[in-house]
Amino acid sequence: MTIYWIIFIGIALLSWLVSSNLQRKFERYSQIPLPAGLTGREVAEKMLRDNGINDVQVVATRGMLTDNYNPTNKTISLSESVYASRSVAAAAVAAHETGHAIQHAMAYAPLKMRSALVPVISFSSNIMTWVLLAGMLLLQVFPGVLLFGIVLFATTTLFSFITLPVEINASQRALAWLSNAGLTNINTHDKAVDALRSAAYTYVVAALGSLATLLYYIMIFLGGRSRN
Repeated sequence: MTIYWIIFIGIALLSWLVSSNLQRKFERYSQIPLPAGLTGREVAEKMLRDNGINDVQVVATRGMLTDNYNPTNKTISLSESVYASRSVAAAAVAAHETGHAIQHAMAYAPLKMRSALVPVISFSSNIMTWVLLAGMLLLQVFPGVLLFGIVLFATTTLFSFITLPVEINASQRALAWLSNAGLTNINTHDKAVDALRSAAYTYVVAALGSLATLLYYIMIFLGGRSRN
């Protein structure tokens, strides 16, 4: 267990560092104007047009780094700091979210898998904490309860790892398009690359943290079984 806590604390610290680094870089690159002078909304709309997609809406949403693409209603939601900004950071984020819309239009397999898991993850998230807590309290009497909780948590871990190729591919699509469309140049493209790479690290750390927690619950389950 000691090794686990060292790993857990290490991942928590790494997560904080990655998140802080992402915010710093976003703030820095938000001060660098996009050579093409387009807003985040205009970047997303142009990228959609260039890829022959005309049934996706681009809207503004509150918050910072709350940008997302919703395949259910085909909506790209851009945070206030991205929607109207004409910066390199805004262009990178807007293009990344548009990359998800393109994935959806092309039936990108990992995205389809992630979308299929959403109802399962929603169900698991609602009861998982209580099932795991009850499972640990009743481990010696009803070990199946904790095992069920582990299965529920495993679905969230699987979701985290499926998310990785989805996010990486969306960034690759975004960066290639920004360059090919002439929206970034030799002085700004590396900034867009750095911003999206930093964002990708948050998903990697989240996946590793989920895996570490899953292994922790498995160790508790196996330890309780061995005492029976």
